[in-house]
Amino acid sequence: MNLHRRIAAAPSEAHAPLAHGVAPWLAALLRRGVLWAALILVTWAAAGAASAADAPAAAIASAAASAEASLRVWNRPVFVFRTPMFGLTPQQRATRASERIAALPAAALTTPVEAAPITHDGNQGYAIMIRGETLFAIFDDDLEPGDPGLGQVAAQTGARLQAALAARADQGGGRRLAEGFGWVALASLLLLLVLLALQRLALVVEARTAPIRARAFQRPHFDWRRIAVSLLGIAIRWCKFALMAFAFYVWLAYALTRFPYTQPWGQTLDSSLVAVASTLAVGAIHALPDLAMVAAIFFFAHLSVRGLHAMFDAAHASGVKLAALQSDTIGATRRLTMVLVWLFAAVVAYPFIPGSDSDAFKGLSVFFGVLVTLGSSGLVSQIMSGFVLIYSRALRPGDFVQVGDVEGYVLELGTLSIKLRNRLDQEVTLPNSLVIATRIQNHSGTTKAAGGGISLSTSITIGYDTPWRQVHAMLVMAARRTPDLLADPLPTVRQLRLQDFYVEYELNVFMRSGAPKFDVLSALHGHIQDVFNEYGVQIMSPNFVLQPATPVLVAKEDFRAAPAE
Repeated sequence: MNLHRRIAAAPSEAHAPLAHGVAPWLAALLRRGVLWAALILVTWAAAGAASAADAPAAAIASAAASAEASLRVWNRPVFVFRTPMFGLTPQQRATRASERIAALPAAALTTPVEAAPITHDGNQGYAIMIRGETLFAIFDDDLEPGDPGLGQVAAQTGARLQAALAARADQGGGRRLAEGFGWVALASLLLLLVLLALQRLALVVEARTAPIRARAFQRPHFDWRRIAVSLLGIAIRWCKFALMAFAFYVWLAYALTRFPYTQPWGQTLDSSLVAVASTLAVGAIHALPDLAMVAAIFFFAHLSVRGLHAMFDAAHASGVKLAALQSDTIGATRRLTMVLVWLFAAVVAYPFIPGSDSDAFKGLSVFFGVLVTLGSSGLVSQIMSGFVLIYSRALRPGDFVQVGDVEGYVLELGTLSIKLRNRLDQEVTLPNSLVIATRIQNHSGTTKAAGGGISLSTSITIGYDTPWRQVHAMLVMAARRTPDLLADPLPTVRQLRLQDFYVEYELNVFMRSGAPKFDVLSALHGHIQDVFNEYGVQIMSPNFVLQPATPVLVAKEDFRAAPAE
C-alpha cells in the first residue's frame, strides 16, 4: 500500500518544481499542450501500474460471446477460447482464467509456467499451471485450421503467459517506474529541442525567402511565379508541421515502450511506422521507372512548347500573312497550342503516374468529370465565343466599337469577356457569348484611313433657300478647324434626304485613334456653329403652315456663295 501511495504521488511531486522554475517560453509551450499531453500520458501509465495491485491483472475482449473469447493478461494476448468446455461457454472460460490469474500472489509471478496434458470426456488437452495450480486448459477444438499441433500451441501459450506475468511483476517495482520516468523526461527534453529547432529552421527559411516572396507578390494574382512562390511557402509550413508530428509520433512510441503495461502499444506504433516507411520506400523504388517516363514526357512537352514559342515569334517578326498568325490573333493561337500540348502530355503521362490505376484515382477522375460536365457548359460557351471573336477579327484591343447600346474603346479581348472604356471613362465588361449574339459596329475597321483613324459622322438640316454647295463648303471648313480630325482622308459631305421643308446633310470625317470621340464631336459642333454664323447662314429646319407666296429658291448668282468655290 505504501508503494501504491508513492507511485500515485510521484507525478505531482515531479510537476511542482517544473511549474515554478520553468522559463517563460517553455511555460507558453507547455500551455499549448505539447508537453502536457506527454506528461498526462505518462501519469496515466503510472496510475495504471499502481492500481494493478488491487484491480484484476487481466482483461478480456470477446469477438463473439458465444463463439470465441480472448484472454489478455497485462495488455498482452495470451490465448483465444473457441469451444465450450466443462459446461462453460468460451466467454466464461476466459473470465474464470482471468480471475485465477489475477488472484496469483506476487511471489508466483516469476514462477515458471507449466503445460501438462489432460483428458476430459475423451478430448485431449493441456492444462496451463503455476505451482501445480491449474489456471486454464486448452483443447483441440480451440484451435483453428492451419494452427500448429496442440502441444506446440500449449508451449506458445505458456510462454506468452510467462512474459505477461513477468511484465506485471516488473512494473510493480518502483525502480522500473523511476527509470521509465527518467527516460521519458529525457526523451521529452529531446522532443522539445527538436520542435524548437524545426521552428527556428522555418523562421530562417522564411527570412531567406522574404525578398523572393516580395518580388513575386508584386506580380499579377494569376502569374505562375506568384502562384509557385505561394505554393512553396505553404509546402514549407506543412513540411514543418509534418516533421513536428513525426517527432511527436516517435516520442510517443518510445515513451510507451518504457513501461511494461504500455509496451505493446509502443511496439505497435513502432511496427506501424516501420511498415509505412518500408511500404513507401518499396513503392518509391518500384515507381522510379514510371516517374522517369513521366519526367521524359513532360520534358519533351516543355521542349515542344519552347519550339512553338520560337516559331510564333519568328512568324510574327517576319510578318506572315496568315489569319492565325496576325498580331491580334497570334497570342490566342500561342495559348491554344500550348494548352493542347500540355493536355496531350498529361493524357499520355497519366497511365505512368503511380497509383493512376487505383480506385482513388478513378473516383477522383469521375468526380472531376462530373464537375466539368455539370459546371463547364457556360464556361466552354464563353471560351468558344472568345475564340470566334479573336479569329474573326471583328474587334481588337484599341478599336472604337459599339456593341449593342455600349460604345467605347476595346481595352482587353479575353477568353471569357471583353472590356470597353466608354465615354464616361467607365470600364464595361461584356461576356463573349453576349457580344457574339449582338451586332458589333467597329468604327476603327475602315479602309480609307491608312493610319488607323476612326470614322465619325454628324448631320444637320438646312432649308432649300441655302445653296447646297455653300453648306458643303462650310461643313468641310468646320471639320478642318477641329484639331483631332485627320486631314487625310478628306472630310465628305453627303445630302442624305430631300425632305419636304429642308435638306439633311451628313458630314463624314475621321478622328485620330485614341482620341475621345464625344469630346471631338463637341468641338466639331462648335466649329460648325461658328462657321455658319460667320457666313450668315441660319441653322434652321423650316416648316411651313401655308404655301409660300413665292417659291423658295436660290438665285443662280448665289449658287457658289462663299466659302464655296
